[in-house]
Amino acid sequence: MITHPIAKINLGLNVVERRPDGYHNLETVFFPVPICDELEVTIHHSPLTTHQSPVNDCELTLEGIAIEGDVQKNLIVRAYQLLKEDHPDMPRVRARLKKGIPTQAGMGGGSSDGAYMLTMLNELFQLHLTKEQLCGYAARLGADCTFFIDPQPQYAEGIGERLSPVVLNLSDWYIGVVRPDMPVSTKEAYSLIKPKRPLRNCRDIVMQPVETWRDELINDFEEGVFQLHPELAEVKQRLYDLGAVYAAMSGSGSAIFGLFREPVELESSFPDMFTWCAPLKQR
Repeated sequence: MITHPIAKINLGLNVVERRPDGYHNLETVFFPVPICDELEVTIHHSPLTTHQSPVNDCELTLEGIAIEGDVQKNLIVRAYQLLKEDHPDMPRVRARLKKGIPTQAGMGGGSSDGAYMLTMLNELFQLHLTKEQLCGYAARLGADCTFFIDPQPQYAEGIGERLSPVVLNLSDWYIGVVRPDMPVSTKEAYSLIKPKRPLRNCRDIVMQPVETWRDELINDFEEGVFQLHPELAEVKQRLYDLGAVYAAMSGSGSAIFGLFREPVELESSFPDMFTWCAPLKQR
């Protein structure tokens, strides 16, 4: 079975307060973007040997854009392990991930992979889990994983797990994405933030014409991250120079996106960087 996990962008991102548990409460609008990974899962018919760990019940191989870190800590493997705990008869599997979504970009690629793995296993092995149950598993994987169980425009609160639908159609727009070879640590990005409530909620601002967003729709991470990495601010300004009506950093970065009326060629303007442009058609 093959599926194609998609990415997301943040339309506005306000860090409103620090929580007692050390996390931060947010306000943001998640919007799906059709940059895709490819995830294939097949049943692994070879039995475990006595020398293998149960973690090998899910054998993951990686292709495409490189991913750093321990493969066994990948959210695809963790998603399998979560379901295996409650469904011990689930067969062993082989998973193959071809990475197309840029990593460490603030576009939710890893979270999407984990959520799509949950949905795929539910279908493949007829676990009969409801959407609400899948969301419960996804929340245990990560704060924004829940969004990818049904990736439609959503307003997110809390640490990103409390979602409510937003009626927002951007199908007349093109999105251009630039991801410089400059990963931004999420921990570092949060260390630069001074939480505060915005004058206006991003959910209300995105209901306005896109032409009004430039002066009102803010990502709170940009101020600190741009001071640390001024090259990212230059990418954002360059997108405006190329005709973007609105541009912003997604999440804590380092991907910068722009919304355009027409398709735009980005490769020549951003050599040696990941670039992508496509219409924002929604499912």
